[in-house]
This record gives sequence, C-alpha cells and structure tokens, in this order.
Amino acid sequence: MIISCVIIEDEPLAIERAKDYISKFPWLILKGVFETGVNAVRFLENSSVDLILLDINIGTIDGITLLESVNTTAEIVFTTAYNEFAIKGYEFNITDYLLKPYTFERFTIAVERAKKNIANKNNNLTDHIFIKTGTHLERINFDEILYIEGMGDYRCIYCTNKRVMTLQTFYELEKLIPSHIVCRVHKSYMVSLKKIEAIEKDQIKVANKYISISDTYRNVIKIITKR
Repeated sequence: MIISCVIIEDEPLAIERAKDYISKFPWLILKGVFETGVNAVRFLENSSVDLILLDINIGTIDGITLLESVNTTAEIVFTTAYNEFAIKGYEFNITDYLLKPYTFERFTIAVERAKKNIANKNNNLTDHIFIKTGTHLERINFDEILYIEGMGDYRCIYCTNKRVMTLQTFYELEKLIPSHIVCRVHKSYMVSLKKIEAIEKDQIKVANKYISISDTYRNVIKIITKR
C-alpha cells in the first residue's frame, strides 16, 4: 500500500526528524513540507493526501484552526510539545498524538496505526466510481483502468475497453480511487498498479505506453516490486 503524506511544521529540527523517519518507510511518500498553516491550507484545498503530520503551533493559523478550515479525509497525527491539546485533538478523531521529542519507535506506532485505518477504509470501498463526462456520469470499474493522463484542463482515463474524458482534477480522482489500486506517479499521470507490464529505470510501462516516474513518487518503484 502506498501512503502519501505531508509535514506541517515550523521547527527546522522537527522537520528534519520527521523527514528522516518517513524515509525509513518505503510505502510513505512525502508530498510536501509546509512551515505555515496558510501554505498548508492552499495545498490541501487542491491536493489529496492520506496522512498529515501536523504541529499545533504553526503561526497565524494553528493546527486546530487548520483542521477546521479544510475538508480532508486524511489520517491526522498531531506533533506537539504541549499535551494540553490532546482532548481537543481527539474531537477531530485524530489518529495519534506525538509529544516532542518523539522517538522513531513512537513514530512507527503512529504511522502503522494510520496505515491500518487507511486499509480498513479501502476495504469498505466499492469496486467502481462514476465520472462526470460531458452531460452524464460514466461508470468506470477499478479493474478496467489502465492509466490516467492529464491533458490541459482535462483528464483522460484509459480503460481496457474505452477512454473517458473528464474535467475532474487529479485531486478529485485521488480522493475517489484508493491509492493501492491506482496511484499517482507523476504530476500528469496515475497508473493502475495491477496493469504495470514493466519497470525500466525511471519509467513504467502500461498498455505499451512508457510513463515517467517523477522524483516525488520514486518510492512507488520499491512498493511495486515488493507486491
């Protein structure tokens, strides 16, 4: 399973610790580090992630206000030096609460708990989605998807039996399709993990098409080869 995450933190040492711990898990993909709540909110309004590592004291927009400002289904792990926010945090049904300075062992417990929660969510999902295309909704079964390509304002969903053009964004598609089925590998591409034919250096072959893997999603290769 691939889990995308972000760090929302304004302490340099805490950021480096979190980045180091994340790098030890091949199934965690770091999509960004944000030192202010304002920048984090802008990102979360347009991008989907599975896990947020969130400091509570981050300037003008604190962690609590940030959660009240965004609509996200991500697992939330608070990272803070203050334990008085614990009760307030659990009002948001957060995944875990890490008190700084936390150890790698404690960090592991938190991300494994998040991974388990995400897996349970995915197991309860359906096997298809309905995509807005033109004036109607088109049913697409997950097992028919080959890859999804960005084309300007449109996304083209290539399936085994058809192609579907939609104005729905990658952000919206990432929220609709579980990452263990169709995963983002580039800013312009998502691919079905089961439909990958070959991996050559920094490219994935799907349906006789070679798709580049960007640096952000480099860990995807490790996860695919271990499946």
